Amino acid sequence: MTRPPARTGSAGAVYFSLLGPLTARLDGRELPLGPRKQRLVLATLLARPNTPVPVDVLTDAVWPDDPPRTARKNLQVYVSAARALLGPAGDGGRDRVVHGCGGYQLRIAEGELDTLRFGSLARAGRAEAGRGDLRSAARLLREALDLWEGPPLNDLRDSAGVAEEADRLEARCLTVYEDWAEAEIELGRAAVAVDGLRDLVERHPLRERLRAAWMNSLHQSGRQAEALAVYDDYRQLMARELGLEPSPAMAALYRSMLGRGREARRPAAARETVSAVALPACTGAFTGRREELRDLLDVLGGGEERVVVVSGPAGAGKSALAVRAAHLLADRFPDGRVQVRVRREDGTARGRTEILAELGRLCGVPEGNAAPEDAWQEWLARHRALVVLDGVPDEASVRGLLPRSGACSVLVTARGQLAGLAPVHRIALPVLADSEALELLGKLIGIGRLRTDPAAALRIVRACGALPLAVEVSGMRLAVLRHLPLAEYAARLEDPSAALDELVAGDVSVRHRVASGWQDLADGDRWVLGRLAGLAEAGGFTLDRATTALGCEERTAIRAVESLIDAGAVTSPAGEVTAHAALYEVPRLLGLYARERGASGRDGGAGAGGVPDQAGGGPDRAGGVPDRAAAPARAAVAAGPLSPG
Repeated sequence: MTRPPARTGSAGAVYFSLLGPLTARLDGRELPLGPRKQRLVLATLLARPNTPVPVDVLTDAVWPDDPPRTARKNLQVYVSAARALLGPAGDGGRDRVVHGCGGYQLRIAEGELDTLRFGSLARAGRAEAGRGDLRSAARLLREALDLWEGPPLNDLRDSAGVAEEADRLEARCLTVYEDWAEAEIELGRAAVAVDGLRDLVERHPLRERLRAAWMNSLHQSGRQAEALAVYDDYRQLMARELGLEPSPAMAALYRSMLGRGREARRPAAARETVSAVALPACTGAFTGRREELRDLLDVLGGGEERVVVVSGPAGAGKSALAVRAAHLLADRFPDGRVQVRVRREDGTARGRTEILAELGRLCGVPEGNAAPEDAWQEWLARHRALVVLDGVPDEASVRGLLPRSGACSVLVTARGQLAGLAPVHRIALPVLADSEALELLGKLIGIGRLRTDPAAALRIVRACGALPLAVEVSGMRLAVLRHLPLAEYAARLEDPSAALDELVAGDVSVRHRVASGWQDLADGDRWVLGRLAGLAEAGGFTLDRATTALGCEERTAIRAVESLIDAGAVTSPAGEVTAHAALYEVPRLLGLYARERGASGRDGGAGAGGVPDQAGGGPDRAGGVPDRAAAPARAAVAAGPLSPG
């Protein structure tokens, strides 16, 4: 049997509680936590234990609308008061609250915080259920639920940031309650769960897993008419609110109850559903993207499309937008919301078998005789969940993972357009508007510092190409280098040979992300991009200029440029316009990187001197510039005076 975690630490340790009102106890004595704003800071730190919390996240939690100019200093005061109140951490007397480049971090042991203990008990209970020991599983899950003293952080929910963390905790509790109820039903003790399930269904009427457990508990308790009425109410609610029918698994459960007395137990959907929401926390620095977010919520929330592709260059904020939407769509997808990376840390693509294994583990796809892809499709058909496939390199990586039927939706993020996927709803992320980029920078360095030199701040975001990742890294860097004038940093970024070297904050590197996007391109596309990058520095290029730069005929140039558009390396006008009238652009930082690679002769299918090899997958193979017509242009690339980074 899995050993449950201990409840508290040693004598003299502080025990914090978020599962109800925010409290802290020392040897059973409740500690005064100070004024409301200080408690908001402490609650935000506790909601992300042992993790750096950026200053802007704390600021948003305490002053969501209009932070004062002294906000940063006030936060320091609140943190200092918390240090004095809480004392040192238990591991050698180190400071309880520490500050680093990522923000403030509250150090806390598992036995000192109820949410950490709750998570440990829940994991232990699920492990016992996986081994088939349902009695131990039910006991551990019940012990986890008994930690709850009411709605989490119910005294601080008027803060939007704290309310978001509280909602996340409630979602975890709901999933554990479902696990516990299903274990009790399997053990034949359904009566202990009936009343609690009824109360939860009233609060979450569209959550199918709760409905199924309530139906089963009523049916097993001999209340068949009530169980059937629960299904009928749910069917009418689904038709009225969403225009949908209950899932096939739910309908099968209903039919089994009509003809089999008390035999019904958990439906397959309940056993196989997502055991927890597997999403990163929303970043407090998320800025702008209002139209794109509204589009995502309308499409996915309305059930109009099962697959949505969000595309844009590396660092455009695709993942952040997808995660934000997934958090906001909790009610629409009661069976879960999970995110899976389709790339490894080094940017290479993961195999489909590996991805299916992770999806199966997160979503509880049962292992059987069916092939993994067939089992995944069967799970998708039975549930209403949202799956985020993040960082998709090409169509082949995800074709077998997309739903063929049912009510599940998949949100794909990719640098390229993935034109081969159809039918899908597409959202292309442009760079940020100047005002949005400045807002993002202000969140990271403080609006007061931004206002000291707004002209320099504007130069910074424009030198970043208004790319969210680059603006965020600039803000993170400036937040550490408090002595550095904005004008001086702007001058560094405006230097083409130094910009990418400046965009590094800790282990976050814009160059690394841009390089990954460069490696995604075919050899021929890299060569073409290297030729067009210089044109883009002047504010964009036309088809005529591209034709001249590539040294080829017009039709070939059109195909070459459109290949880069498809790969996400060149942007084109949003509205309809002829190829001759269009003004094309290369994202500034990608253009700088392309010029670096061209100058060094290290990429682009290059042979000696940086000229693409005919046999090495040059432009001709990518549908770009034919070898014969491109010879003068290639020679120019090899000899041109381009600045290395």
